[in-house]
Amino acid sequence: MTIDQDVQDATLDELVGWAAALVVPGERRIIGLTGAPGAGKSTVAEQLVTALGPDTAVLVPMDGFHLANQVLIDMGIRERKGAHDTFDDGGYARLIATLRAQRVDDPIVYAPRFRREIEDSISSSIPVLPTVPLVVTEGNYLLLESDAWPAARSCIDEVWFLAPDTDVRHARLVRRHEAYGKSPEEAAFWALGSDERNAQLIESTAGRADRIVRLR
Repeated sequence: MTIDQDVQDATLDELVGWAAALVVPGERRIIGLTGAPGAGKSTVAEQLVTALGPDTAVLVPMDGFHLANQVLIDMGIRERKGAHDTFDDGGYARLIATLRAQRVDDPIVYAPRFRREIEDSISSSIPVLPTVPLVVTEGNYLLLESDAWPAARSCIDEVWFLAPDTDVRHARLVRRHEAYGKSPEEAAFWALGSDERNAQLIESTAGRADRIVRLR
């Protein structure tokens, strides 16, 4: 699928400006970053939050809702880890709804974090203070129109789809898999196999994004 005709070239500074424009002190806003595997979602989300500062923004990734490896093994779908049905989409939707409703006098909410070095999630790892006005979330399936994903999307103010060139995305994926212990052959197998099948589904959702962005 080609989405080039809808892509908006932008710098990171421009993304930071767009995010800052959504911030309303005393209110909770949520921005979502999505895109195919290797699109740079995690990196850009971290850069946004760093630029805005901890009093303004906090990062809550969707990846914290990976189903545990043992659950996937019991279901017989461990080799498909990363597909949309290998996440606790209902749990993610409930967390996003809770964060959207969180007000300055409410308790801290704790979100899970995915740790790539162990390929599993750690619960209650990310504290979300009620005084922080902006939550940045990122993940593959924010625009999927099935299961609980639309419920999560309804609580997110804007979703931006990151669309780097395909060869750049593939190279990032191979490097990522190698960095976590896969051989070059295994890394290429995952990047061009299951990752690419997921990418085709994710790219089909790009038209529902508020912005489709290629970073300059």
